Amino acid sequence: MVVMIFLLGFLIGVLGGGALCVRYLRQEIAADIGPRLRRVQILLGKLDTEVNLALARRLANLAKSLPQDPTSPESK
Repeated sequence: MVVMIFLLGFLIGVLGGGALCVRYLRQEIAADIGPRLRRVQILLGKLDTEVNLALARRLANLAKSLPQDPTSPESK
């Protein structure tokens, strides 16, 4: 009987401690994700802009280096 009381107390303690851990963990995750998400979105926006700029520069350099076709309507 005494062993069963200790076992029941241990089980209640583990369940209560787990519930508290889950509660505070969820609270911290929910509170911290907003600012991090904004920072990541800003960084992704900057990266997207830089990649687009690099591609535009590369295409402009390629267009300059291509030989012009004398029969094209642009050269007339």
